[in-house]
Amino acid sequence: MTDRIPVAVIGASGRMGMQACRAVEDAHDLDLVGRFGAGDDLGDLAGARVAVELTVPDASPANVAHCVERGVHAVVGTTGWSQERLDALSERLSGQPGVGVLIAPNFAIGALLMMSFAQQAARFYESVEVVETHHPGKVDAPSGTAARTASLIAAARREAGLGEVPDATSSDPDGARGARVDGVPVHALRMRGRVAHQEVAFGAVGEALTLRHDSFDRVSFMPGVLSGVRQVGDHPGLTVGLEHYLGL
Repeated sequence: MTDRIPVAVIGASGRMGMQACRAVEDAHDLDLVGRFGAGDDLGDLAGARVAVELTVPDASPANVAHCVERGVHAVVGTTGWSQERLDALSERLSGQPGVGVLIAPNFAIGALLMMSFAQQAARFYESVEVVETHHPGKVDAPSGTAARTASLIAAARREAGLGEVPDATSSDPDGARGARVDGVPVHALRMRGRVAHQEVAFGAVGEALTLRHDSFDRVSFMPGVLSGVRQVGDHPGLTVGLEHYLGL
């Protein structure tokens, strides 16, 4: 008989959390042993071997630290993880060498492919900008996916010897040109009726390339969540990005 993985969901009452609970319950090799909402005592996480953490940026580091201290692997979909927070988590994990934590800016397989394709394309185009759209209930901007995409693009551009993205703008008091993430312009839209969408626009003299991914329903994230749950125990330490589990 296959060993079933006991799983707890932290943030179980949220939109992603409820979807994750259903996905775990429907999986043939997983057991949902705990549902935790805001203010709940996590305790021993109901005996879970893996915790799925889907809360808010201010709460996530403490929740993940609680998991690590108890030897529970964590699959984290909460965004807002700064480099400082990642460094602190890596240091904490050094004291628990058998524990794995996956920080995943996006669980949608199509989004991961888009990020991979964008990284490949980045060295061929002088101009690039990222536009992400999410529902108005999202508390952080830009999205973790957009920030991760911009960082991957920037690294590829540096490796190719490309300079700054061309832009003659000298006056922008209202921030119409958006944010800059590692030198890449990133624009965040918040619109009712949307879930998660991203476009990466590349430009060169005489041509353009546009990469786009749309998640119309949070169910699109669940195959990635389940893949993370099943594999995190085989990847001790900190992993940023589900693409590392998928060979992308």
